[in-house]
Amino acid sequence: MGMNQEKYFIIHLYIRVWIKLTHMNKELIIRSNSDNVDFALLKDGKLIEFQNDEDNSKFSVGDVFLAKVRKSVPGLNAAFVNVGYHKDAFLHYHDLGPKLPTLMKFMKRVSTGKVKDYSLKNFAFEEDIKKDGSIDDIIKSNQSILVQIAKEPISTKGPRISSEISLAGRYLVLVPFSDRISISQKIESRAEKERLKRLVRSITPKGFGVIIRTVATDKKVAELDKDLQNLYQKWESICKAIPRAHTPSKVLGEMNKASSILRDIFNDTFTGITVDDDLLFNQIKDYVHEIAPHKKDIVNYHNPKTPIFEKFGIERQIKTSFGKTVSMARGAYLIIEHTEALHVVDVNSGNRSSKERNQEATALEVNILAATELARQFRLRDMGGIIVVDFIDMNKAENRKKLFDHLRDEMKDDRAKHKILPPSKFGLIQITRQRVRPEMNIKTKEANPNGSNGAEVEAPIVLIDKINHQLDQIMKKGYKKVTLNTHPFIAAFITKGFPSIRSKWYFEHKKWVKVMPRDAYTYLEFHFKNENGKTIKL
Repeated sequence: MGMNQEKYFIIHLYIRVWIKLTHMNKELIIRSNSDNVDFALLKDGKLIEFQNDEDNSKFSVGDVFLAKVRKSVPGLNAAFVNVGYHKDAFLHYHDLGPKLPTLMKFMKRVSTGKVKDYSLKNFAFEEDIKKDGSIDDIIKSNQSILVQIAKEPISTKGPRISSEISLAGRYLVLVPFSDRISISQKIESRAEKERLKRLVRSITPKGFGVIIRTVATDKKVAELDKDLQNLYQKWESICKAIPRAHTPSKVLGEMNKASSILRDIFNDTFTGITVDDDLLFNQIKDYVHEIAPHKKDIVNYHNPKTPIFEKFGIERQIKTSFGKTVSMARGAYLIIEHTEALHVVDVNSGNRSSKERNQEATALEVNILAATELARQFRLRDMGGIIVVDFIDMNKAENRKKLFDHLRDEMKDDRAKHKILPPSKFGLIQITRQRVRPEMNIKTKEANPNGSNGAEVEAPIVLIDKINHQLDQIMKKGYKKVTLNTHPFIAAFITKGFPSIRSKWYFEHKKWVKVMPRDAYTYLEFHFKNENGKTIKL
């Protein structure tokens, strides 16, 4: 019976995952304010990515600057470069790129007007720099240099930069001073790889290399060539800006955030793009029409009189997704701790069945749920660096492999470079994830309405989430009668409307929860009572 029950759990779990993956819809919701734009990416209505674009942001990944070397540090084999940020940018020797001498020679001739043909077809290349050389031998203080932002300023650090310039398009990435044709490893078909390499090689101008992106799969040569021409025009605009540019100054800015997000993540699984700003709506509609004409009708305008994030339930998800505790289905939850050195995540099953015959199946089910939620949290918070996850222990090697494979599958859509190590003997999984922007950090606390001493408490929406979580745990313990005592405002919120939160509890747990307002309670105070009126302690 125990083995059959375990099989049932596993089969049931994978059927749910399969249904979820085969009915995947993506929506991009864009909210425009006076000084910033918020982007929320939903998968089946659930928030999986949230980004904020401030108009005053001067340093974005992909921006190209004409900068000035301030000083080199031989001990680090790196240089500090002035790009106009209050902290100097960091340029390591390995980020110079092998073709730096050629780039420097080309820049000098362009800035003095000696070169006006930017095609590189007749430009003589210099010898590559050594892989293990010294930065002192390559660049000098006060030297002008063309660089690209690789990492935005994070915490107390300035931007991380590279002098190996690459210009990203929809299908291709153009790399000046190269002759390599590279292709995304995510394209698995050998025949498709050969086809794309052959087509791209035939249209790539001399002196340039190209990286073929995953979305180029099955595209015709005309679409690839159009993308390539757009990228070449970007290169020309950089070259035209150099003679009149002072140092430091931006000579090429990344496209607006909306277009860059669509360029990188848009595909046929998108079912809607909704915008609440006229100008942005028209820009996005034109861009979608350009990259995917058959999808132009999915771009919709939302009247800003009704808050767009409220309509799509995003505001609530933001408030409940960024706290230290993240609730999952059936009482399971994550504890996410952020430290200076790494991120630590603890997976908890809540008060689930602990019978010996169910332990392994329950652990697998909770771990699979946690892996799915973790992949979402990594993207949502843009967590980077080292991440250690303490999953629930599982005795069977095949279950540990299922967990590892599932986590890898869930993180396939993550654009950030990452590496996942198999579970250790202690049930720990270690992950490294590239961070190129500051981590997204949303406040889930607000001023305490019951005091004026500056104290903060969880926002009301987070409180409702906590009440739901505790009720799940209480119902699993089999209490016959449960009463919730809470502040009158919260009691009204739970009981009013149809369907009310309380009626949803009844349909889920098949038990009626009595809600009793208590005037003496603080705004965010609540307690569950048993049939004898005693507080239920968890």
